[in-house]
Amino acid sequence: MKSLSVSNLLGIKYLQLEDLHLIFETATHFKEVINRPIKKVPSLRDVTIANLFFENSTRTKLSFELAEKRLSAEVINFSISQSSVNKGETLVDTVNNILAMKVDMIVIRHPNPGSAHFLSKHVDSCIINAGDGTHEHPSQALLDAFSLKEKLGDLTGKRIAIVGDILHSRVALSNIYALKMLGADVKLCAPKSLLPKHIQSLDVSISSDLMKTLNWCDAANMLRVQNERMDLNYFPSIREYTQKFGLTGKLLKKLRKEIVILHPGPINRGVEISSEVADSDQSIILDQVENGVAVRMAIIYLLASKIIIPNI
Repeated sequence: MKSLSVSNLLGIKYLQLEDLHLIFETATHFKEVINRPIKKVPSLRDVTIANLFFENSTRTKLSFELAEKRLSAEVINFSISQSSVNKGETLVDTVNNILAMKVDMIVIRHPNPGSAHFLSKHVDSCIINAGDGTHEHPSQALLDAFSLKEKLGDLTGKRIAIVGDILHSRVALSNIYALKMLGADVKLCAPKSLLPKHIQSLDVSISSDLMKTLNWCDAANMLRVQNERMDLNYFPSIREYTQKFGLTGKLLKKLRKEIVILHPGPINRGVEISSEVADSDQSIILDQVENGVAVRMAIIYLLASKIIIPNI
């Protein structure tokens, strides 16, 4: 059996191209499984997985939990609001106490960048990063790339635009790493105030003209403005942002071609994307959600196979 080059999923930047191909191949198999009348397989019935979400999440948390249950794993969900972290317990102590209950894998979302990497150095468990601050969100990038490959085929030479709040987005960084590894050309379209310094060192191009970017690309991944991470005013108003960087049906009709529309969610309808576009035939947003379960099943299965567990 082929195996991943890593024992944890901490970020796309730690993966190799062969890892991405193996995850996609495995996800294709699991997508067929979850579309059967009986959607579960007994692959991980001896594995216990804890989901530690220190930030609010709907899609990612539900997607991981469903992926785990489709693989027949035992699942523990950890709520920050009811935990001893609020009493001053450290992250490492919290996780070690959970591991003492014989948990095999940890899925963690945390507001601090690098938290998953830090945890992997201090606890003896398989760690899956479900988003660490503004750093990385590897499983989202993998499901985005998988969805694009389904729609566009080989991504070598394909032109992918990432539009919106790049500065505060962990999705953007992971997508850049994954898409570049797969041979795509990446362009970022955003106000200058929402672009990280030195981002061009990642071999991406930059634009502040949405229409030119849309005419250039084969697919556009629309990101929301992450107001909850902003402590400054990065643009004059939401209305002005929408006028310059919001994707509408009117803009799509002006294009000389059809492009694929993605969005990692949650969607702010009428801000970065209109309802007309989000619900259009060019949108693969719901495909991303479905693919998220299959891709996360693949990630969990492949990482669990590196743990010495009988009958996997």
